[in-house]
Amino acid sequence: MQFEVPQFIEVEDKIFGPLTWRQFVYLSGGIGMAVVMFFFLPFILFALFGIPLALLAGALAFYPVNNRPFSYFLEGVVNFVFRPKRYLWRKEQAFVYHAGEEQSAYSPSSGPVTVRKTGTDISSIARKLELEAIQKNQA
Repeated sequence: MQFEVPQFIEVEDKIFGPLTWRQFVYLSGGIGMAVVMFFFLPFILFALFGIPLALLAGALAFYPVNNRPFSYFLEGVVNFVFRPKRYLWRKEQAFVYHAGEEQSAYSPSSGPVTVRKTGTDISSIARKLELEAIQKNQA
């Protein structure tokens, strides 16, 4: 059975006419709250709170900043305002695990291991490495 692989996952599907689900939720919530404010609050309070709320809903739905949704921009602004501007580096404790003598394949006291390439045949080089490993295990 074959499955269809989506090609453009960055593009949201249009659900309500030309609007995506996210745009529909932003517009219906913001404009709905503005309409409720229009009917239940005096006009001056509606002008102070309802109109900016409707404009914010429109910006969240339609206005991209640097080809990203306005909500990402708004999140960045909030993070910039409320997070500290200066970062003080604090060294974290590093955990060091020591391997036992029997677990360590290489011990520093034996010195560096050098492999000399005397021939071009790979099998002979592999055999030499195996012999060196066997000799180290026996010693």
